[in-house]
Amino acid sequence: MEYGLVVRWLVAYGVLAALGRPVAARLCSTLPGRGVGFALPTALVVVGTVGYWVGHLTFGPAALAAGLLALVALALLTGLDRDALRERRLELVHGVRPPRRSAEAAVVFLVAFAFVVAVRAVDPAVYPLGGEKFLDFGLLKTLDRATVLPPEDMWFANEPVAYYYGGHLLTELLSDLTGTAPRFAYNLSLAGFYATLVSAAYGLAGAVARERADAWRPAALAAAFFVGIASNLVTVSRLVVAALPGGMQADLAAAIAARSRYSTDAVLGGIDSFSYWTASRVIPGTINEFPLFAWLNGDLHAHMMGTPFLLLGAAIAFALYRTPPRDLRRRRTLVFVAVPLLAGLQTVIDTWSMPSIFGLLFLAVALGSADPWPILSRRVAAWRRARDDDPLVDELGHLVGAIGVTAVAGILGAALALPFLLGAASGREVAILAAAERTSLPGLLLVHGAFLVVFYAYLLDRLAVDRVLPLVIGVAILGLLAATANLAVAVAVGPLLALGWAACRTDRPVGFETVLIVAGAGLVGIVELVYVKEQAGPLRMNTVFKTYMQVWVLWGVAAGAALPAFVRWAGDRTPSIPGTRSRWLRAALAVAVVLATVPYAGLALSSHFAGAAEPTLDATRFVERDHPDEAPAIAYVDDLSGQPTLLSAPATGRYPGPGGEYPAPPGMYSWDSSPAASLTGVPTVAGWHHEVGYRGAEAYLARVRDVDAAYTGSPERTVAVLERYDVEYVWVGPAERARYGSVTFDGVDGLTAVFQNEAVTIYRVDDPQVDR
Repeated sequence: MEYGLVVRWLVAYGVLAALGRPVAARLCSTLPGRGVGFALPTALVVVGTVGYWVGHLTFGPAALAAGLLALVALALLTGLDRDALRERRLELVHGVRPPRRSAEAAVVFLVAFAFVVAVRAVDPAVYPLGGEKFLDFGLLKTLDRATVLPPEDMWFANEPVAYYYGGHLLTELLSDLTGTAPRFAYNLSLAGFYATLVSAAYGLAGAVARERADAWRPAALAAAFFVGIASNLVTVSRLVVAALPGGMQADLAAAIAARSRYSTDAVLGGIDSFSYWTASRVIPGTINEFPLFAWLNGDLHAHMMGTPFLLLGAAIAFALYRTPPRDLRRRRTLVFVAVPLLAGLQTVIDTWSMPSIFGLLFLAVALGSADPWPILSRRVAAWRRARDDDPLVDELGHLVGAIGVTAVAGILGAALALPFLLGAASGREVAILAAAERTSLPGLLLVHGAFLVVFYAYLLDRLAVDRVLPLVIGVAILGLLAATANLAVAVAVGPLLALGWAACRTDRPVGFETVLIVAGAGLVGIVELVYVKEQAGPLRMNTVFKTYMQVWVLWGVAAGAALPAFVRWAGDRTPSIPGTRSRWLRAALAVAVVLATVPYAGLALSSHFAGAAEPTLDATRFVERDHPDEAPAIAYVDDLSGQPTLLSAPATGRYPGPGGEYPAPPGMYSWDSSPAASLTGVPTVAGWHHEVGYRGAEAYLARVRDVDAAYTGSPERTVAVLERYDVEYVWVGPAERARYGSVTFDGVDGLTAVFQNEAVTIYRVDDPQVDR
């Protein structure tokens, strides 16, 4: 395997983290540990933001150099003691020197990085089936070829990419920094994003625990487990069903199948029919991924790469939550500078999670004890203090202030992201979800059940709910709502929202973990009411897909902080139960949750590593092995300089082809689906049907019709298409012959065969004209 590259990337991450440490420490100066676990994501935000904006002038070494220069300048500005400098001494400012916990977070990063390197080394290929690897690798390759941003779309030649590509941009910058080819950078970057996520979860949960004077290490390790290793309850449910008596097996399996995407036979299959894939497809019409599945599957996708920066947003919100009211300058800096800058880059990395950064900001202000109004206006704050309002009115004013603070920060963040939003993210609209499409309670429990058990036990314990009647009445009301409106989420997370909000706004012994609980509950509830109407999958598939990953990450950190605290805390919840017995019951619940969420990892990883071949991190080595006839043609296109336009058969998905067949070959998610463009970054006129979601059906189908005409139409039509799109090369391979039959260009001059074997012919277009 490429061990030298692994070491090179680890050194690069270490240098970036060292430079990012002073900036993270200043951002998180009010947190225990002062931003432990967030040095690397902070550095990546600086390098990525500067690289992105400079890249619109020139992308490549200059953009990378500008990003690194900005990071070094910020590190010096925030890390060096100015008083010592005046005395010509070099000293770190107080609080910037890494504590011992930084070394432990670095070990967590190293272990997580090595874990994913091992996972990817036995299955490194960017196969088109089972995910979006052709899309992700194509974005990386087109950025590798780009000299200016936004890069040209490899599936829609002569137009910029209309997709969030910020994570691939960071990967390309790291690729340039380490001198790594994209075929290796793909998998090394996957390992880096995972390790950054897990170490950020470790650092954030540890800080939350230390805020409450709890033992921080169990919380940090628990968060790393829940975020990086744990799974939903699908796998353990199947194991439980398999262990039941025969009659009960069938009844329970039928009940689960009726409320999920599984058949009764699939539920009854047990371990023998285990597949790592099925745990991510639970709720009908949706995708329900969690980090271990996502990184095991191996897409370099936006919803994965955005997670470390979502947790950085949570850390900034936590720092604001902890900042004293008197430190107004710092509060305003966090709200109006740090959050908008992070959100601006996050929009380009993963647009779906950008609103969540502002949601976390809102909750940190709304659920915090400090008055939000001074952040907006000292005069309004003074006027409010002079009034003797009813507590309910005062609470309403606090909420309105939080909304105002978030709105102003949101405007600033949107302004920073406006060029991208106007281009790549336009054309979507929010729609109301029909009652019939909402998730059932069993579906919600299969996906979120482990977290819900932890959070309800924790909040009820901390709230010391000894009057059961009001709670029963509240749950009954929510149950009535759920039954009449088919809104099971009201029962699943409705009480969490109420209990969490009440705990934060009263004197109960809770901390920022409860803010994260409320944040995740809010996201789960929102996707049961509305969804983003778009072409990427049926109905709300993409909305749930992209949102549930955020929920998992936020709730994973919250569970890591809450579960050890629940086990250790005596509290006043169970005065009738002897302390030792109470502790044993709490420990038993914690063990049950961990045992319920770990079987997937054991089964999936053992299956993944079974019969592993010689390890490599080369994402494209499979091409020579599986497609030896087309590999030389792919290599020929990959060696072309710049981004010449290629003509190849469109991967039209469900749309019919020129002969009316349905679907028309090559379709999507197969080797024949635009392999040359996807594996080289050389743009084709019309690639995958995904472009319908990016640009609309008519724009894409117009190109499809033009490409079909170029291969099958008259010489005049062929020449017109070649000239319209400035085509420089024409690809004729298995996909083109499957779609069009025998392909010839009789009657067209100016096409020269520059590559030819039994599988593929590549023509260079010099001066196309009709042979008369």
